Amino acid sequence: MIAPDQNPSPRSVPLAALFLTLLFGPVVLGCAPEPVPVDTEATDPAILVVLTAEDNMTQGMSMILANQSLDQGADVRVLLCGPGGQLGLQGHDGDVLQPREVSPGQLLNRLIENEVLVEVCAIFLPNTEWTEGDLREDVGVAQPADVAAWMLRPGVKLFTF
Repeated sequence: MIAPDQNPSPRSVPLAALFLTLLFGPVVLGCAPEPVPVDTEATDPAILVVLTAEDNMTQGMSMILANQSLDQGADVRVLLCGPGGQLGLQGHDGDVLQPREVSPGQLLNRLIENEVLVEVCAIFLPNTEWTEGDLREDVGVAQPADVAAWMLRPGVKLFTF
């Protein structure tokens, strides 16, 4: 042990560390587990699109990306909350967007036609003037436990707009 008033040689610590590494390094490295191969091809991609924006272009782009993800094989779920929840109402399609001349509501309908689960947040209807009867056909009311379970699935990507 070195007394508090003595300074160790600048080389004594690095040489000791080097000696221990050379002595025990092969043993430690030999015990290391084999690397786990990483699957670079997603076999079951899944996304949750949460739309809260009132802006027509933002709503449109979120629906475009959800449709593109669906077309590319993703398991898609859409949650409409706050001002974005209005897109889930009958007759609330939004304005037609260029260059395809399609509205956010038409894009949402395409998702619904392709059996994508589309829901308004559980607190949307109780905190607005609308009821379940005002929702588009096949738009439901989300159950928080179900949405949380979806979010916690391995590999689910969350997109908010």
